[in-house]
Parts: sequence; structure tokens; C-alpha cells
Amino acid sequence: MADLKNSENFFLLAGPCVIEGEEMALRIAERIVEITDRLHIPYVFKGSYRKANRSRLDSFTGIGDEKALKVLAKVRETFGVPVVTDIHAAEEAAMAAEYVDILQIPAFLCRQTDLLVAAAKTGKIVNIKKGQFLSPGAMRFAAYKVVEAGNSQVMLTERGTTFGYQDLIVDYRGIPEMQSFGHPVILDVTHSLQQPNQTSGVTGGMPQLIETVAKAGVAVGVDGLFMETHENPAVAKSDGANMLKLDLLEDLLVKLVRIRQALK
Repeated sequence: MADLKNSENFFLLAGPCVIEGEEMALRIAERIVEITDRLHIPYVFKGSYRKANRSRLDSFTGIGDEKALKVLAKVRETFGVPVVTDIHAAEEAAMAAEYVDILQIPAFLCRQTDLLVAAAKTGKIVNIKKGQFLSPGAMRFAAYKVVEAGNSQVMLTERGTTFGYQDLIVDYRGIPEMQSFGHPVILDVTHSLQQPNQTSGVTGGMPQLIETVAKAGVAVGVDGLFMETHENPAVAKSDGANMLKLDLLEDLLVKLVRIRQALK
């Protein structure tokens, strides 16, 4: 984690929302590795092996746990980059830790003590996403649970705060506040633009504001950025409404690197 935090640039966690198949994951990873290597941005491949928090029962949840985890491991082996995935229950921690470098705690579950402790005990980096219902200051207690369980490798992720029933907002004051706890802080750009609780049961989003939110985060001094990206968000099996089209990633990252360099 030191290599991520001490980089001259922000670091990037990016990839598809959920692993849809091996070929797609490898294509996306290859493209992002090419871009981030050229721009000297430390990169972590992101992909959920299973999506447990879907609005509708008929929503896609994954290709099978072991199969998806093996895809994540293959990405790591093929491109030499760390990989991150979500876990949703304490019993998943040890299983996922065999395949990935970072265990991610979903925002809705960030206060679940058993889950945090189980993730901590794997010895992996633990990325805790801030609940949409929590203040930035409250995240110190989630981080403490992991540290007190014997693991100091903690990252915190801002992903927006509930604003009414169908919108989220990012309070950028929370980034330096959470950084004051001594852990790297990531801005989840794409999930911050979700529009949940749609009448269709499928979450909406505002991808046209991805650049705006990302620029603001880099200007504030965030340590890392989290973005979900897909070759064709319109057919993505999860979170397509707020994803960044893969073809747009390089141009955005170039702009963000310029902002970070201008702040030095």
C-alpha cells in the first residue's frame, strides 16, 4: 500500500463492476494497464466476483464465485497488477483473500463488525467504502475495527452521501477529514453519481458528470480514484448507467494528471 499512497500521482482502482467473463476482464485490464503505465499512475484492477446488493431478484449477480475469483487471479498474474473485489459476509473473506490483494467492504456493510474483523484477519489490505448514511468522521470507527483486529492496512473510500431518495452528493470536506485518520482516501467517482431507487428497480446515474467529480477530487488532494469502466456501458450487466466508457478513460486521466502536477 505504501507504493500506492506515496506515488507522485493519485492511484487508480478501475475495471468492470462485476466479472462478466475472462476475455472481457483481460481486455479491459490490458487497456487500462497500457494507459496507466504510460501516465505513471499506480493501478489496481477492480471487479466484483459476485454482486449481492441488487435491487431486483432477476438482476445478474455473477458467473459463479470460484470462476470469477480465478479470473481476478489471472488478471493479476497476466499483468502484474494488484486486484480488488468486494466481500459481503465474514465467511467470504478467507475465500476471496486466496485470489486478491485487496478486500473491499461495501458501503452498506461498513459498520458490520464481523465482516471487518474477518477481512482484517486475512492480512490483506482492507478498503472500506463509506456508508451513504455516515458522516466522514464516523468512518474512523470502521477503520479502528480493522486496526484493532491486527491489520493496519486500511483504505477509506468516499462514494457520496444520500440526498433525498434518488440522489447522492459528494461533500469534498470529508476527504481531508478522513485522511486525518492516517489512511489513504479514495474517491469513488462513478458510484457517487448513482441515482438509486428508480421505479424500474434498476439504478440510474449521471455519467456526464464523471469528469467534474474526478477533477474536484484530484484538486482536493484525494489519494486514489475509483472508477468502474466498460467497453460498452449500455450492455454492462451491472451499474452501466453510471460507468465511464473505456474509450474515454485515457483522455480523462491525462487531464487529471495535469491537475495533480499543477498542485505540486
